[in-house]
Amino acid sequence: MSARPASGTLSIVIPMFNEEDVLPLMRRRLDAVLAGPLQALRPQVILVDDGSTDRTAELMRALVAADARYQALILSRNYGHQVALTAGLDHATGDAVVVLDADLQDPPELIPEMLARWREGSDVVFGQRTSRTDDSPAKRLTARCFYWLIRHLSGVDIPDNVGDFRLMDKAVVQALRRMPEHFRFVRGLVAWVGFRQVAVAFERAPRAAGVTKYPWKKMFLFAIDAVFAFSAVPIRLATLMGLVFVAIAGEEVLRTLYLRLVSGVTIPGFSAIFIAVLIVGGLNLLFLGIIGEYVGRIYVETKNRPLYVVQEFVSKEPGS
Repeated sequence: MSARPASGTLSIVIPMFNEEDVLPLMRRRLDAVLAGPLQALRPQVILVDDGSTDRTAELMRALVAADARYQALILSRNYGHQVALTAGLDHATGDAVVVLDADLQDPPELIPEMLARWREGSDVVFGQRTSRTDDSPAKRLTARCFYWLIRHLSGVDIPDNVGDFRLMDKAVVQALRRMPEHFRFVRGLVAWVGFRQVAVAFERAPRAAGVTKYPWKKMFLFAIDAVFAFSAVPIRLATLMGLVFVAIAGEEVLRTLYLRLVSGVTIPGFSAIFIAVLIVGGLNLLFLGIIGEYVGRIYVETKNRPLYVVQEFVSKEPGS
């Protein structure tokens, strides 16, 4: 693993949706990190407004006007966190790119350590939470089950307790730009592209201000997108279950014929037939839904629409 020179440039991508309460706090902590030695990296901070309905975009414009290191990418509507993150990566120009959530649960103070590991030769340095004590027991359980499921279904090694907080070399970012799929699971894409990846442990703090933008419904849809984006196992399961039921039906047909023709026994069983029809009908509907999920994703991809539309890009020339 060859070391990188101390020179280079740094980009920081921060997606935001209705974060007017936390934006000033985030700026103070980030400015403290970027002061001193990191100034030599000519930091570029890209704030991505994902269709906020509060004063987030207004505060972004004011921040850009006051500090040339900051840029604001204002999207035309709410596209979702993963697309907003992608938009920021598309506009990042640094040799190293850090993805950071605005809520300060991902500590910006970890960036210098990430840069040190990057200079040692790592291509991806991801933040790994040492605990999830701020989460409810139900959320911890579902997160553990999700990561176990996605690893076993996709074959992609996504570590436990890892979000989107990470530093990536520009080569990794360029690889991600070549994957414009609409149903995005960025941490899965980063794991899929490979390269040299290492973890940096940190204690995740509670949200600094505001409320979470990922309620249970969004988390469930996010998990569904991740599974269908990285695995064909669900649709193969439909094939397997079909074969199982065909085998069961064949065995029952042979048994019924044997009893009728050889033993002269007629098997009554309206209730059993009714239950069997309900089970098979339910499975048919379930697997039609699974097939529909894949077909729907194919339909969206074939439209070839852009992932996002930028309403406004705000930047300030240094010295102006």
